[in-house]
Amino acid sequence: MAAELLFTAGDLARMRFAVSPMWEVGPSLRLLGSGLAHAVHRPWVEQVRPRLAALGPAYALLAELVPPAGYVPDFINPVPAGPAPTLAQELAAIRATPAEQVRRDLDRLRDDRGGRLGPRLRALHGDPAGGLGRLTEAVEAYWGLALAPYWVRIRAVLDADVLHRARQAAEHGAARVLNDLHAELRWTEDTLRLRHRTRPLPGRTAGAGLLLIPSAFTGPSLYTRLAPPDPLQLAYPARGTGTLWATATAAGTGALAAVLGRSRTRLLTELAAPASTTELARRTGLSPSAVSQYLTALRDARLVSAHRAGRSVLYARTASAEALLAPLAEG
Repeated sequence: MAAELLFTAGDLARMRFAVSPMWEVGPSLRLLGSGLAHAVHRPWVEQVRPRLAALGPAYALLAELVPPAGYVPDFINPVPAGPAPTLAQELAAIRATPAEQVRRDLDRLRDDRGGRLGPRLRALHGDPAGGLGRLTEAVEAYWGLALAPYWVRIRAVLDADVLHRARQAAEHGAARVLNDLHAELRWTEDTLRLRHRTRPLPGRTAGAGLLLIPSAFTGPSLYTRLAPPDPLQLAYPARGTGTLWATATAAGTGALAAVLGRSRTRLLTELAAPASTTELARRTGLSPSAVSQYLTALRDARLVSAHRAGRSVLYARTASAEALLAPLAEG
């Protein structure tokens, strides 16, 4: 089965890319909810899944909203206001969703699930204004635990994909970009064809333009959001996702250790994956108090960032630290 959308020259002229935090939230929740191991994201899943219990009711709400398969309410993916909206901006847009849209999307979700909604979604349906506040708080809690500690690495992959596609558009035109984006997507003349789509589209026209959104967590799938008059959103697997969780330890760190000290350099290399003070102490043999002191110094130098995950704090390398270590790893 295939779906077709008609585009005008104006739609194509308004084609743009965006990096969207919420397009990482939904697909990553779906992956965690599936209960399956994942060839690419297994390291991330194994680190994050044990932490989910710390979210309590917040995760229960998100699990109801984002099922392992099927429809996900459109209102959780508002139109990105620019090329790289922050999570706070997208959550503000979600809180501003009209009550009738929330109820309409939840009605569609209920129909997709055989006429049933969980208790938390029934509460959201009954009180969209209050429910959206609780929902965005739940997303913030999930983000801090599951995505914020990894965002520097994820964002680098997404930005590299956008740069590649923009160069491709400049050199070969928009049609090449669309035809190279995904195996299920084909552009011919004024028509965009989505092959193997099982759900019918709400209309034949695309809406106000086209938004192309790379995502690290979509897997091989192509995700769509078509809710006229909003532009069509296509979330596609970003190039380079296969190497996202590579954990090669930087080699030849002697020169860096001469500047930062051996212990601080060791901690930076250990933070190829985010970790707590206790985990780092166990791995390195340093005392927890020494690790805490060194992490404070690294944080003051903006080489690590701290992210609350339930009752613990996870430390992660910043973009500056990644840039500092990359030449050493390559050597």
